[in-house]
Formats: sequence, structure tokens, C-alpha cells
Amino acid sequence: MKLYFAPQACSMASHIVLRELDLPFELVRVDNKAKKTATGEDYLAINPKGYVPALQLDDGQVLTEGPAILQYLADLRPEAKLAPANGSFERVRLQECLNFVSTEIHGCLGWLFNSQFPEEVKAQMKEKLFKRFKVLSATLEQQDYLLASGFSVADAYLFTVLRWTSYFAIDLNQWPALVQFQARVDARPAVKAVLAVETA
Repeated sequence: MKLYFAPQACSMASHIVLRELDLPFELVRVDNKAKKTATGEDYLAINPKGYVPALQLDDGQVLTEGPAILQYLADLRPEAKLAPANGSFERVRLQECLNFVSTEIHGCLGWLFNSQFPEEVKAQMKEKLFKRFKVLSATLEQQDYLLASGFSVADAYLFTVLRWTSYFAIDLNQWPALVQFQARVDARPAVKAVLAVETA
């Protein structure tokens, strides 16, 4: 498999999961602005959507969208329990978490990267985001991870996007449960390995 990634982008979640599962893969770096890979390929020919992550399977098929990739990977090694069994109600709960992180956390933080947005709009996005942080905190004050069953692909995703708060002077210390969550995930060997590659 090949994971097309950009350092510290949302593709980091897929990178974490690949290492958590100890699956064989090749990392291919993408320049998000130029839409070129590190080897000079046209990234739009690989993923016409133009953003990371994309996962090229051994048969040549390309899978896009982080939540889909995360679940696909987890199902390759179900014994690792990074996702509840497909078809179970617990799996629906995982999908609920992935959608919340995708639309409410990733979505809000993503807009803050847009330099064309007026500061007033960004302030409104932050206000919305902080309400979502309160919801996350309520869960993480009760349990270590988003699912009571333990670390899952949703946690890899949340960890990845919460790291972006540092770009916008958002102090997570306002939500101690989020700080503790980040520290727990950061301590995982697979996460340390990913950060060594992506922050080098």
C-alpha cells in the first residue's frame, strides 16, 4: 500500500493507524499547493480531489477520505481492535465519533487556515469550535478515549486535528481533559514514530 500524505495534515491519522497495525506501507509525500508528489507525479491524477490522504491499494485502487481509510485499515487487522466489528452498534458509535471529528473539529479548524477569511468570521468559527471542545471534554473526563472500549481510529484522527490548535493560539489548557487525551495518545509508540517522520 502507498499512503499519500502531507506532514502534519489530516493524513497523519492514517499514518498513525498504519503504524499501530504494523502494516507494510510506503509513504509518498505530497505538496498540497503544487499538487505534486515528492517523486514529481501529478497528484491530481492519483486523487482528483487534490487533497490528502489517499491510500493506493496493492491492486491499484485508490481510496480517499480519512474516515473511510481509517475504517478500511482497522478492518484489515480486526484483532487489533482499533474499530468495533462491522455491523455492530459499537461500529455505528465509532462512525458517529469520526463524523463529529470530521465535520465539527477538522471542519472548523480547517477554515481557520484560510487567510482570506476576515478575523470576525474566524472568531465565530472559534466560538463554535470551543462549544465542540466542551462536548469532547465531557466524554474524555469520563473515559480515556472517545470510545469506552479504548483507543480507536477516531482517537488517531482527533489527536491529529487537535495538534492544529497551536497554529491559532488556541490554548487547550482551557479543557484539561483534551490536554490529558493528547498526552495519552502522544505517548503511544506508533504515534512517536509518526511524529519523528512528520515533524523532522
